[in-house]
Amino acid sequence: MKLKDKVAIVTGAATGIGQGIAEAFAAEGAAVVVDYVGKPEAADETQARIRAVKGKALAVAGDVSDPTQVQALVDRCVKEFGRLDILVNNAGIEFKRPFLEYPFDLWQKTIAVDLSGPWLCAQAAARQMVKQGGGGRIVNISSIHEDLPMPTNAAYCAAKGGLRMMMRTIAVELAPHQITVNNIGPGAIFTPIDKEVEEDPSLNAQILAEIPLGRWGQPSDVAQLAVYLCSDAAAYITGSTYFVDGGMLRNAGSL
Repeated sequence: MKLKDKVAIVTGAATGIGQGIAEAFAAEGAAVVVDYVGKPEAADETQARIRAVKGKALAVAGDVSDPTQVQALVDRCVKEFGRLDILVNNAGIEFKRPFLEYPFDLWQKTIAVDLSGPWLCAQAAARQMVKQGGGGRIVNISSIHEDLPMPTNAAYCAAKGGLRMMMRTIAVELAPHQITVNNIGPGAIFTPIDKEVEEDPSLNAQILAEIPLGRWGQPSDVAQLAVYLCSDAAAYITGSTYFVDGGMLRNAGSL
């Protein structure tokens, strides 16, 4: 098992990519704290999937944009499992609007969750990792849009671009503590939020035309890379983004 006896927090793990990562971590031997927002039952499916692979899970409600709730998340993890080895910053939101019509409150909310959230979680997690010793892993779920513009989604793109430079900078700062920091940049990954797109033949065809491998990605495609980056095999890898997009980013310039 690649993550045997490790303890991980995965934010936004109730559905989609976060759920896939939490399940994969548990299958590889990690105890997983499933961060979620909303009603307590929001995390039930993820916990059931973890139990199905005989893993350990703890669901904790926590808004990643709230410093108090972030610290409480880390404290609860340590109280339950004794330490924290891995943080995956997965929680994120987006609101698509034309730039000239984009409300300032939606800009603030997007930046709060998609950029300030990873900052707060990484800081709280890294402090715990330094305190306990032994190094650690921080992985941010970014996007191809940390590099690729996306009209009508300026706030999201700005947050992901900021996340890239945050990752690069703190990777250097945390390296002396043997804490690695990397980004994973997904492209078109099929999650419940994309169900309407996949079921619309025109929109689905448009997306597939942009992907050289000709298919949507799955949460498991992202999860397996996250497992690797958080394993001992990736101990010498830090400060970079790894794209999981079926070649979508490389194809963008030819469209």
